[in-house]
Amino acid sequence: MHREVAASGLRGRGGAGFGVAAKWEAARRGPGTVVVANGDEGDPGSYADRLLMEADPGRVLEGLALACFACGARQGVVLVRSECPAALARMREAVRQAYAQGHLGASVHGTATTLDIHVVEGAGSYVAGEETALIAGLEGGRGCARPRPPYPTERGLWNAPTVVNNVETLAAVPWIVGHGGPAYARHGTSDETGTKLVCLSERFARPGCYEIELGTPLRRIVTELGGGLKDGAELTALQIGGPLGGFLAADALDVPLSEAGLSARGCALGHAGLVAFDERVAPEEVLRHVWEFAAAESCGACSPCRVGSRRGLEWASAVTPPGLEWGRLSRVLAEASLCAFGRRIPPAVHSLARAYGDRLAGWAP
Repeated sequence: MHREVAASGLRGRGGAGFGVAAKWEAARRGPGTVVVANGDEGDPGSYADRLLMEADPGRVLEGLALACFACGARQGVVLVRSECPAALARMREAVRQAYAQGHLGASVHGTATTLDIHVVEGAGSYVAGEETALIAGLEGGRGCARPRPPYPTERGLWNAPTVVNNVETLAAVPWIVGHGGPAYARHGTSDETGTKLVCLSERFARPGCYEIELGTPLRRIVTELGGGLKDGAELTALQIGGPLGGFLAADALDVPLSEAGLSARGCALGHAGLVAFDERVAPEEVLRHVWEFAAAESCGACSPCRVGSRRGLEWASAVTPPGLEWGRLSRVLAEASLCAFGRRIPPAVHSLARAYGDRLAGWAP
């Protein structure tokens, strides 16, 4: 199983893009290993994990069980975002049925294998989806990011080796095990294999969740799958991967849907939710929204992000752009923030400034 996942080239679909097989190997067979299915999806504009848990909870549960077997874990946890009550109910019912059918428990189908899985309701904050903050929340503490190392695969939940995989990631595992890793690797690109669920916002003519091969051009997703914008509106900026994922101008969509392709444009794939903006939304309003999100969702564990996000919101709400002060703050955020949340703020703002050009003068890198 581990070999098949390694051959598939599967990477985490929650935003970090880390190799799944490598993460499993880091914690493999450690005493008390735990595997967590991270369903604390918080990117505005993304609902792929919620749809998977609501529509096919058995597949998510099967992927988690396979990950537990691969890692030698006897315990799994499904964390579901508190704002998704239907997904929470469906996952709990799936776990109940799995126990009743003998798929889980002290003696799985009469064998010596033990596997217990529990469903937990998340605390509801955005940063609680970051794996160290997630673990802190599961332990009953405040959902704040923790310094690394040690990494969770070394010392995570209750100091046991812990693997945290996104729901969409685990949902791909049953197919890989059933069809083989090489078959999965034939989809996508040579460096980033497989497919990705992409959510298109309500401003598209055909909004919804689409499964797309990695490497598909963004322009094709926007124009062919999304059908452009409703009512013939013109796209001015496209947000991808949440407010901190980044923005692209309407004439800059000739980029593949991949970590590498988007990174080269100053963006991040994240959960790959696409939110469209047209002329009815002023660029200053979008900028203020980004900073409001950053200030509201910062966990406060480190001062660069805690103080910097509030300072940025003050500037975004003022008439005069910050100028050189923003350049200094952006370097501090990018280099000194404890986790990826704070580090992603500068590139997100810079990408927004590039997308709108002179209309956001003073915010460009």
